[in-house]
Amino acid sequence: MDSETFFTKDKQFYKQLFSLLAVVALQNLVAYSVNMADNLMLGSYSQEALSGAAVVNQIFFLIQQLTLAIGDGLVVLGAQYWGKKETAPIRSLTGSALRLGLLCGVATVILCRIFPRQILSLFTSDAAIVREGSAYLDLIQYTFVLFILTNVLMAALRCVKTVNISFAVSLISLLINVTINYTLIFGRFGFPEMGIRGAAVGTLIARSIELLIVFFYLWKADRKLEITSFRCLKGNAVLARDYRKVVMPIIVSNMLWAVSIPLQTAILGRLSSDAIAANSVATTFYQYMKVVVVAMASASAVMVGNAIGTGDMKQVRADARTLSAIDLAVGVVLAMVLFLSRKPLLSFYNLTDQAMVMSDHLIILMSVVMVGMSYHMPVCAGIIRGGGDVKFVLYLNLISVWLIVIPLSLASAFWWKWPVEGVVLMLQSDQLFKVIPTFWRFCTYKWVKVLTR
Repeated sequence: MDSETFFTKDKQFYKQLFSLLAVVALQNLVAYSVNMADNLMLGSYSQEALSGAAVVNQIFFLIQQLTLAIGDGLVVLGAQYWGKKETAPIRSLTGSALRLGLLCGVATVILCRIFPRQILSLFTSDAAIVREGSAYLDLIQYTFVLFILTNVLMAALRCVKTVNISFAVSLISLLINVTINYTLIFGRFGFPEMGIRGAAVGTLIARSIELLIVFFYLWKADRKLEITSFRCLKGNAVLARDYRKVVMPIIVSNMLWAVSIPLQTAILGRLSSDAIAANSVATTFYQYMKVVVVAMASASAVMVGNAIGTGDMKQVRADARTLSAIDLAVGVVLAMVLFLSRKPLLSFYNLTDQAMVMSDHLIILMSVVMVGMSYHMPVCAGIIRGGGDVKFVLYLNLISVWLIVIPLSLASAFWWKWPVEGVVLMLQSDQLFKVIPTFWRFCTYKWVKVLTR
């Protein structure tokens, strides 16, 4: 560009952005619906089965955050190389990410095989729940490796803006998982009633088919990365070192945040049953809206990385400013939708009067939180981290979660004895105050780092 504009005027930019956003949001929505469907079916089967799966899902949540970190590290570097139209380094980086993912996945499976009950006992002391959880973990642990490999390969495709396959894979996985789970959990269509093990079988089959579809696509249909065999993923020592420097801060950041979630859940769990029910209802609606924000962060990382790869810093700044403005606008729209739809949505629930009032208050609170989160998450985890500044996100999460949110939440719940709304506000407070340091860092443009060789 000859002169710098404040917002980008490139129509292709908007077309690619909203295409990425729509597909990734739909993919995330489908993936979230898989867990919802599992919970509904297991919940209607038995409370012990539901609780057992919920405990195992605490382990999967950590695996999920680790996988996201491995994939995000690949996108940060790979998107810049795609901006330069160089695919050989992306193949090599994909090899490094796959090796790291395989190592983490196999290590987790070994630990789950050797110490299943001990691991589950960290989350619950109920013997019946541990028994059901052990039956579920016995099969579900193998899906961890499949999940990691599939999502690393889809991250590689995201580097080159190939995302339609990810949505197709998630949709197929949902249909397979729900069908098999319904059949085997309850023993329909002449199949044996397997309970929670039936849910594990359904997930294992779905994850296996996911990996096969992605591998087949890369082998036969891909025209960008041209991965015709895993030999194309042979590592490069220099690029592997670059990848480790990028991915390690992301892994630490994600895991620090992930470990804090059970602690936050435990704080609410110490309050009344009405508080737990109200928070569960409000969080469900909030999570569905959050799907769009997470997709925006993912799309922003790819767009900014590609722009940096072109070497045109004026374009990078214009694109980034455009993305940040869209983030804020999306947050306002989502907040309004959440606020205005709260009454119709709450009408579907059969809650006590106190829980219903509390749910209404919490959804209003979440509407305010939504605006802050919709700005800081895509700008921080999308633009800034996608621009190559991976340590800022690490420091921000470390300080905000462990030095501010957790202490304030504990104090408000057990020392100051605040009402539930106040405790939830403290638990979600980082979504608001992160806006200030994120905006400051964004305006410096020091996050723009050329990582390619």
